[in-house]
Amino acid sequence: MTDNSNNNHNQADQKSINDADNTAIGNTANGHLQDKLVQDSITHNQNITAQAQARQNPNVNDSANANANTNANEFTQVQDLPTGTPQGQQTTMPDNHTNDASNHTAAKTKVEKIKQTLFNQRNDINNPHTTDTDGAEETHFGYKTVNKAEKQARVADVFTSVAKKYDIMNDLMSFGIHRLWKRYAISLSGVRAGQHVLDIAGGTGDLAKVFSREVGRNGHVVLSDINAAMLEVGRERLINAGCNNVDFVLANAETLAPFDDESFDLITISFGLRNVTDKDAALKSMYRVLKPGGRLLILEFSKPVFEPLSKAYDLYSFTALPIMGKLIANDSESYQYLAESIRMHPNQQTLKQMMQQAGFENCDYHNLTAGIVAVHRGFKA
Repeated sequence: MTDNSNNNHNQADQKSINDADNTAIGNTANGHLQDKLVQDSITHNQNITAQAQARQNPNVNDSANANANTNANEFTQVQDLPTGTPQGQQTTMPDNHTNDASNHTAAKTKVEKIKQTLFNQRNDINNPHTTDTDGAEETHFGYKTVNKAEKQARVADVFTSVAKKYDIMNDLMSFGIHRLWKRYAISLSGVRAGQHVLDIAGGTGDLAKVFSREVGRNGHVVLSDINAAMLEVGRERLINAGCNNVDFVLANAETLAPFDDESFDLITISFGLRNVTDKDAALKSMYRVLKPGGRLLILEFSKPVFEPLSKAYDLYSFTALPIMGKLIANDSESYQYLAESIRMHPNQQTLKQMMQQAGFENCDYHNLTAGIVAVHRGFKA
């Protein structure tokens, strides 16, 4: 191949990188780009293999293995979060001895050892509702009535099933309007550079991605979800977007167990509260981990304020959504539940009162699309 031909290849490759919308690239340049993608894929697979070998050989502590472990396909270890963000909830064995200086030193040493161990966040998403704690007490799962101890697992099955198609289905179901709803919620957040943000039930990371940019390099965002499949989708998406100030933590919204009191300037939960078994407990946990002066934003489906729209919305929800779920995600039952869960969620005024009972002040809400969705806002004094 001549030098002129090589130059043409290089120019075509450069043009494809600089202009993603340019579809008029020559066949030769496309072939060169495909070769590059194949080589990148091979390199990526080699990196994964090296990471696996590094984890199997913990005694090798050179810089390459350190980087491999850092990039391992795991969610954030809570003790690795930067200073100023919540640390893992630490527990120690009860100490029945007297509280003298030696016991104090021993206890301190024990705590330090615990902090050095890997923190398994999956232990913190244990269901707080069991037959021992709640007996046969019942709650709703959509229109069905189930024991409280069963709901969390049922909800987990729904979102594990739809995780890979979640973003596509959101666009289809809302005709893309969900992006405007989220943009408006962010405009009410008051987020500023340097702040710490917790996005609960953040799933695929729509809000966390924006907050990552807004808080800047001195700020920090924690994307949490109770569902590992959803969190993995969000993790991959945000890492690919270059969001290097975000951590990903499995956490139960009812307890927020991995997080210390007064840890965050802003807490958001978008289209997740209606799936929580005990919403009052979740609101109290959010209040606990919010700093004084911080704010909570809840973006959630609500009750339409225009009756003709409400009837049309019901017809659409219970006919079109399950059909789209079947065609796109091969799961009509999950989207039937999602439609039912919206109807079972508290209306605007009821949720405002629940926030006030949890301790939030200056609570208000803003109806969007005639009340199909509402943004609730509350502050911690």
